[in-house]
Amino acid sequence: MDRRGVVRRAMKSAAAGLLHHSGLRRALAAYRRHQSGGRRLLIVSYHRVVEDFTGELQRSIPGLLISQKTFRRHLEELSAAGYEFAPLGDALDVMAGRRTARKDLCVVTFDDGYRDVYRYGYPVLKQMGVPAITYLPAALIGTHRRFNHDRLFHLLRRARSRGYQPLFDVLPAPAMELLETVLSGRTRLSAALDDFIGKYPSSTLTETLQALEERLGPGSDLLPEQGDLMDWDEVRRMVKDGFDFGAHTLGHVVLTHEPLDVVEREVRESKALIEREAGITVRDFAYCNGWYSDDVIRVLVRNGFRSAVTTEDMPNLMGGDPFTLKRKVLWENFSVGLTGGYSRSLTVCQLDDCFGTLGMREPVHGRRPQQMAASSSSNVARPTGIPEEVSW
Repeated sequence: MDRRGVVRRAMKSAAAGLLHHSGLRRALAAYRRHQSGGRRLLIVSYHRVVEDFTGELQRSIPGLLISQKTFRRHLEELSAAGYEFAPLGDALDVMAGRRTARKDLCVVTFDDGYRDVYRYGYPVLKQMGVPAITYLPAALIGTHRRFNHDRLFHLLRRARSRGYQPLFDVLPAPAMELLETVLSGRTRLSAALDDFIGKYPSSTLTETLQALEERLGPGSDLLPEQGDLMDWDEVRRMVKDGFDFGAHTLGHVVLTHEPLDVVEREVRESKALIEREAGITVRDFAYCNGWYSDDVIRVLVRNGFRSAVTTEDMPNLMGGDPFTLKRKVLWENFSVGLTGGYSRSLTVCQLDDCFGTLGMREPVHGRRPQQMAASSSSNVARPTGIPEEVSW
């Protein structure tokens, strides 16, 4: 972590200790409850639940990871803070005024359908009786494919371990720009990757992946071992135990980058594929990267969806728009205090959105302009909703 990160962590840890132990946290929670319309609806988002965070950190994008132990602690802290865990459908009914709630509600969500959620998250949820919904990139489930952000991260780590070599001079210009940034050490690897994916279209990502694989190959380790996805049998097993599933496009596509014919196909066919394979009705959607537009929302409504989640870390208001649901994206370091260990006071203050209530952070908004030109190509998304304070 850089110096600014250390200072920021120290300030947040000190503030959290004061807020928690003085009782001000509960006062801020009451204010937020009133501001939200009588009940808080907190939607939390995870990506990967892993057994060994430290070990997985050596080979995976950090902001996607949380250890099984910390994940369980989050659920315990949420319950202790007065939240009642609810299925998304029940929470939507409360939000719309169709039913009342005795307590503030928390909905647990997972993006991407990583298999380690099935291995390490699902058992904890089942044991604790906590409902959850997982949003699936439908065409990738049951395959050996990996997300392009995981593939690029893996290849860039390999390139960095080799250092600069003349053979990299023949890379396409954008790929060379990315590689030089990583090898120079000016920017953390994952931060450089995040900027790159946010800047260039899918064709450039594909070209970069192919070029890096050609220069780094041949070898069987060009595809990352980690980051495998669930198969349909695992999905059906979770459905049988009462867990929900929603759509996350076919191939993890940022829909605001796409023309509307592609948006229509990604929405319609992802819904149909999950319904056919899992034997359920799919009515809920997660925007890749948390980005959305009015055009995308209209496509969702036309295809029978009832809700969609963003990665905007803001309060959900009673009577609010179910197609711009706000979520708090969580990972391991969300709960790490100044000394490097788990901090209960920091965790509960963040879950209660104390820092947002006090204006100590600015949420990233997900509304984006919509690409309108007709096309048959699709764009590959960057990692969905990575927290802005991730220490890559």
